Amino acid sequence: MPVHGDRAASRSRRVLGIDLGERRVGVALGDLEARTAAPFATLSRGKNVAADAAAIARLAAEQGAGALVVGLPLDMDGAEGHQATITREWAEAVAAATGLPLRLRDERLTSERAERRVGTPGRGRSGGPPSPAQREAHRARVDREAAALILQDDLDAMTDEDAERRPS
Repeated sequence: MPVHGDRAASRSRRVLGIDLGERRVGVALGDLEARTAAPFATLSRGKNVAADAAAIARLAAEQGAGALVVGLPLDMDGAEGHQATITREWAEAVAAATGLPLRLRDERLTSERAERRVGTPGRGRSGGPPSPAQREAHRARVDREAAALILQDDLDAMTDEDAERRPS
């Protein structure tokens, strides 16, 4: 998948994994040396790509991350459908705005894997269905977990040689 960005950002050994949704952005933080990824944060989508880019740039700076890995929602046959096109355009715009190198990663079935990992939302206070706030918190947790799975898949696919020369 394509890589964009500058050399200054490539010195960092940390990377942000991103699961883009219509309302939220799941974010994971990864370490290139240890090749591990962990759920980190869930952001609400901004009014535009510039707002999303500013939030991601702020997170990357705070965490010392020098690159982005964004999940690309390919169709089950591997083709790029409408959502993949939207995601690719968003990711490239965010990478350009932040100056961070970008890798796109096939994210097929990561949301389902994340939901299995996280489990079902808890019951409400009275034992009934979860409240809207509980459902929202659960969705945010699933989004973070999906971002971690996307990033971990990318880290697992690296060879030792890739880790040495790859812009982080």
